[in-house]
Amino acid sequence: MRNEILTERDLIRAYQAGDEKSFEILLTLNKDKVYGYIYSKVRNHELTNDLFQEVFIKVIRTLKNGMYNDEGKFLPWVLTIAHNMVVDHFRKAKKMQMISESSSKNEDFNIFAVLKLTDINVEDSLIKEQIETDVVKLVEFLPGEQRDVLVNRLFKGMSFKDIAEQEDISINTALGRMRYALINLRKLVDKHKVSITA
Repeated sequence: MRNEILTERDLIRAYQAGDEKSFEILLTLNKDKVYGYIYSKVRNHELTNDLFQEVFIKVIRTLKNGMYNDEGKFLPWVLTIAHNMVVDHFRKAKKMQMISESSSKNEDFNIFAVLKLTDINVEDSLIKEQIETDVVKLVEFLPGEQRDVLVNRLFKGMSFKDIAEQEDISINTALGRMRYALINLRKLVDKHKVSITA
């Protein structure tokens, strides 16, 4: 295992020093796994080829700019880039409504029910996962009272009745804070275009 890590590190350094053959070896060692990962998500060879090329263009740029620093973790790093490319592709393709604020009076509403997941598939799962990551970061920007209600309702699964009792407020006040939290969250989503991850 250690020899593989050292060899990989040496290949990266050699490529960064101008040895193009080293990258060909790196590519040969990893291309099947990267291609297979992308294809498992998109199920289309033409699209897989396109995304595969985009992934390695980004890999080449990063290596040539000296920005790569995950020594010994080359494949996981490349797969992370591939994952992000797949997510970005499906996000652009869907152009979907990110957050619903129309059902804030419904006990069963969920801010992350953005995909109409009647028959959830891999693409929807990837997008949902990325949106949840992005939205969770935006929650931190909400005013404290709104953030508390939203976190208790969505992340802790509390009912509005329980939230009202815990916060010593009326249920209507809890609902109102949730509604304003959703409105403000939508503004934050629009402002950040829900793409605040690297």
